[in-house]
Amino acid sequence: MIAIQNARILTPYRIVEGCLLMEDGRISGIVRDVPAGVEKVIDARGCYVSPGFIDLHTHGGGGHDYMDGTVEAFAGAGRTHLMHGTTALLPTTLTCSDDELFHVFNVFETVLATLKDGPEFLGLHLEGPYFADSQRGAQDPRYLRKPSSEHFMRILDACPRIRRMTVAAELPGALALGVELKKRGILASMGHTDADYEDVLKAREFGYDFVTHLYSGMSSLRRLRARRHLGLVETAFLMDDLTVEIIADGKHLPPELLRLIVKNKAWDRICLITDSMRGAGMPEGSRPRLGSLSDGQETVIADGVAYLPDRSAYAGSVCTADRCIQTMINQAGVPLLDAVRMMTVNPARALGIDGRKGILRPGMDADVCVFDQAIHIQHVFVHGELRYSAEEC
Repeated sequence: MIAIQNARILTPYRIVEGCLLMEDGRISGIVRDVPAGVEKVIDARGCYVSPGFIDLHTHGGGGHDYMDGTVEAFAGAGRTHLMHGTTALLPTTLTCSDDELFHVFNVFETVLATLKDGPEFLGLHLEGPYFADSQRGAQDPRYLRKPSSEHFMRILDACPRIRRMTVAAELPGALALGVELKKRGILASMGHTDADYEDVLKAREFGYDFVTHLYSGMSSLRRLRARRHLGLVETAFLMDDLTVEIIADGKHLPPELLRLIVKNKAWDRICLITDSMRGAGMPEGSRPRLGSLSDGQETVIADGVAYLPDRSAYAGSVCTADRCIQTMINQAGVPLLDAVRMMTVNPARALGIDGRKGILRPGMDADVCVFDQAIHIQHVFVHGELRYSAEEC
């Protein structure tokens, strides 16, 4: 049994001062003092102890992109995010050729069988290839396509590890895809889309109940022949039960926009994500490539975000989970407990794993992070195993 004592425990529905107990990879209790028979005691020194952070949307970090298609890339990116409090994540792909995508599928099987010292890889998030060209953002237009049953069934049958897929739900074939995703227990998310209110209404009936990076790569209010039509942005606010994710780096969404979101969406319908590229965890001035190492776009990290070299536009997020929490507290005025829930409870619920992750209660996975008042990570446990300690770095 392992005990974390002198802790301010964020369950994360309340703060309990005391001691968190872990045994056999599970939370075994929250008590006042360390009981007899504990094998290892870690002194939190008054720091916060919370469920490990869950990132539903990340492309890489530490100089690695999951689309590099190597075990080393998964290991390096995973380790980077672990050091910032992420105990579970969904490696996210980009729009690419089928051959490249299937290669990532094969590598991911090796990753699951061999990597045991990083965060838990919960499965894959496919971001593409079924996107509206007008909302593709940085996605490669050469590989955009409409979702035919022949194509999406081949992808889904090839990889049982897919846990989430982002789709432009207004495309022909997208509704049939939504039904298939729902049948397989895969989270169907709307993104890189020109869907209007009516499209979203219909998509909800066919299984789409999540929104990919709100405001980024999606439709908003527009006027056609004198009539105003809501886009996905406004529809997400209107539909109280529709869950959204937001890139909480304080750059892609400025503080005032973050405040608007939390004013219009309940805390339990917001998930924080990094949407990080390979530059996450790298220092200012670094020049990581966006996309493949061979022919990707050069970028430069400055002011906490990746820019194109001429600084004309953002080229990707370099955010980490701890920074997401910091941003929501310091820039959006969100209370600590709510901010933590947006990176723990809510992602677990969205992915259907809230029966084992996201909350500190007996029987749940012992995925735990310890951080100070400034949200600087001190220790990270995955399944009750200490996998990162700032004291050792």
